[in-house]
Amino acid sequence: MAGSVHREPEAEESESLRSDANIAGPMTDPVPGPRTESPGDDVSRETPPLTDGGAGPAGGADPVGAPVGRAAQLAVEALGRAGAGLPRPEQTRIMVVANQKGGVGKTTTTVNLAASLALHGARVLVIDLDPQGNASTALGIDHHAEVPSIYDVLVEGKPLSDVVQPVPDVEGLFCAPATIDLAGAEIELVSLVARESRLQRAIQAYEQPLDYILIDCPPSLGLLTVNALVAGAEVLIPIQCEYYALEGLGQLLRNVELVRGHLNTHLHVSTILLTMYDGRTRLASQVAEEVRSHFGGEVLRTSIPRSVRISEAPSYGQTVLTYDPGSSGALSYLEAAREIALRGAGIHYDVHHGHQGGRPGDPNNQHSMSEGIQ
Repeated sequence: MAGSVHREPEAEESESLRSDANIAGPMTDPVPGPRTESPGDDVSRETPPLTDGGAGPAGGADPVGAPVGRAAQLAVEALGRAGAGLPRPEQTRIMVVANQKGGVGKTTTTVNLAASLALHGARVLVIDLDPQGNASTALGIDHHAEVPSIYDVLVEGKPLSDVVQPVPDVEGLFCAPATIDLAGAEIELVSLVARESRLQRAIQAYEQPLDYILIDCPPSLGLLTVNALVAGAEVLIPIQCEYYALEGLGQLLRNVELVRGHLNTHLHVSTILLTMYDGRTRLASQVAEEVRSHFGGEVLRTSIPRSVRISEAPSYGQTVLTYDPGSSGALSYLEAAREIALRGAGIHYDVHHGHQGGRPGDPNNQHSMSEGIQ
């Protein structure tokens, strides 16, 4: 009797530590492809959170004493991704992460995809164009008012290299931070010469070699977002698997078409990423099906699940890749980054066997992107 009483709190503790990927119940796996763990392993997908010095946010010691960047790298190797390597683009891919609807995961997607690509060996720059500076916060970059920022680049004409900072814990990842000064940039840019292409010229003058540039846009379609669309070649749109997911996308797509027609002929929507997928709800699968019917091949097969770890990571100045490299959110972003890299190299992504040779569909075929979206 005493033994059974003693085991009850252990069972409750085990229940509380269950992965956020598991509490959702039966769901479509957000990370397609093979797994390294055996089906019989009864382990949580969530690993103890890590910070610098080998201690987690709660003060728990890291048993192996490895820095968080190394821990995340080990997570990549465990998936069998880093060993095989990913193709590097022939030229810098500039991806604009945009959606004027707030709360869809733009900043979260930007920083975690950037960290994932960097952990795969790429050199990645994140440009924070949101005056809130959330991307800078998540990457552990100081962005108080006196810090040289992207505002100085856009309004004052400062070289981009003067504001770029390396990101702690992730080798090959850099950030051009945003400060509160950027809030007034929309008004100040109006009177400047070539106001729509100031970011483009700054990027062209940046001499350091980069594989990817990811631009985090504010939740609006003002001059900051227009600068990003003129500077980039690809648009990545995060869409949350919730009601009203497609509302307002028509205006974004029309703006993309306007910029492509008048300012940047190379611009196209290349990637749609489903975020906040919750397999417990029928709504999530319905929204996912609707998005795939509208956008077809642009939608990544990997979706991002709702994850407590993804939400917690920015409060520690980290991405989920360094905060909890074994969590469902980290694995999903690693796989999404892998899929993006393979698509860019023209390699067919296969959900069961990783990838195989073959050419994907024509990336310039936008097949009426706004059809059915008002």
